[in-house]
Amino acid sequence: MEKKLAFRVKEIQEKYPEKKVELWTEDEHRIGLKPIYRRIWVSWSDVPTAKIKWQYKWVWLYGFVNPESGETYWWLMPLVNHEVFSQVLADFAQHFEIGKNKEVLLVLDGARWHTSKSLKIPEGIHLEFLPSYSPELQPAESAPPRLRFPQT
Repeated sequence: MEKKLAFRVKEIQEKYPEKKVELWTEDEHRIGLKPIYRRIWVSWSDVPTAKIKWQYKWVWLYGFVNPESGETYWWLMPLVNHEVFSQVLADFAQHFEIGKNKEVLLVLDGARWHTSKSLKIPEGIHLEFLPSYSPELQPAESAPPRLRFPQT
């Protein structure tokens, strides 16, 4: 994959020699709240009951990372689909002035909202998709290390 990305960056640089070419990666992550079970004290003769409001609240974090510089750019949105992703791409392009003096190779997974035919890709952004079933190639997909606390 590294060779392919290097080749694609070089290809874009040859096509647009007057512009700066950058490599970015993007992924989404669902963040939410859901009910938490709590322990309650009751006498042995009572049946324990706890009222829980079964309601989930989710937002989606759209995160862009430039692996070379470490720069990040992110959005919190209420849902994920091709229309919202088009808006996020448009804002990303406007914020970093992509298309005027810069071209970006954006690496992302093959989610259906990334590959939709109705997705509006701003000028200057070139999409490169990761191979299917390869979460190890996307750093955001790897699980964080577990924290270990000393035994007391």
